[in-house]
Amino acid sequence: MSSEDKTIILRVVENFFRTGNINDAQVQVKNLPKGTSTYVEQIGEDGRSIMLDEYRVGGRTIRAGYSARSHTVYLSPMYD
Repeated sequence: MSSEDKTIILRVVENFFRTGNINDAQVQVKNLPKGTSTYVEQIGEDGRSIMLDEYRVGGRTIRAGYSARSHTVYLSPMYD
């Protein structure tokens, strides 16, 4: 994952934890079910696996992944 991709994910994750909002001006954001670790993104007939990594901010944990192909951040809350 590139540093730019990580920056995008962190911006979305921090905003989500701060506001509870999944909207972002630069990318799409999709909320996945709790505990999801992978997601198969379908674009047309092609499927692509998106791996979600754990991010910890302020003592809270979330799994998140980014698809540069669709410019989408996928979020899966993890509640400790």
